[in-house]
Amino acid sequence: MKQMNMHKENIRPKVLFFDVNETLLDLTKVKKQVGKALGGREDLLSLWFTTMLQYSLVTSASGQYKPFGHIGAAALQMVAANHDITITEEEARKIISESMGNLPAHPEVKVALTQLKASGYKLVAFTNSSKSGLKKQFESSGLTDYFDEMLSVEETEKFKPFTDTYAWGAKKMNLKPEECMLIAAHGWDVAGALWAGWRAAFIARPGQQIFPLAPQTEIVVSDLIKAADILIGYD
Repeated sequence: MKQMNMHKENIRPKVLFFDVNETLLDLTKVKKQVGKALGGREDLLSLWFTTMLQYSLVTSASGQYKPFGHIGAAALQMVAANHDITITEEEARKIISESMGNLPAHPEVKVALTQLKASGYKLVAFTNSSKSGLKKQFESSGLTDYFDEMLSVEETEKFKPFTDTYAWGAKKMNLKPEECMLIAAHGWDVAGALWAGWRAAFIARPGQQIFPLAPQTEIVVSDLIKAADILIGYD
């Protein structure tokens, strides 16, 4: 994977904001659970996740708010219906809650976070998941102690990648946008952060790509260790 470092001065961002699902946590378990609910179709995970993101944006754009997990459950019902499978709301919410709340971290994550903290970086989790959902995920994966702050968009009731949401995250940490760096495995999240005036690092997990129409991303690497190596080298 090609690495790019386009920030001219290599100045350290004041805070590193981490997306959680897929960036830090491995979604393999979700793939199996969702696939099982969809009649063994594990290949439909991507469609389900995309549908969940689409309707989170629809919800925010309409001035509404529903918990991310509930949107995920509704998306599961929609994908199932398109394949002649009926899943009740209660069943769908249970599947999403149980699978999303008990995910392991990717193998290199804890080592990378340890290195970044030892290097003096402040680490903040920044997720579309609910605050209670994030707490459960971090307790299950053993990531809680690595982070100085855990931010859920639940407080602002507007999902990433709305510009207002990144502005809220920066304000919450008493930072200017340019002092923030998002680290994420989703092109849409990185694009949103860059357009909000943040810096960004893209972690190219399998199947993920940068949005070609977004501003150029400062760091593009295949895993979190490689990102940490670059960031630790900043002045």
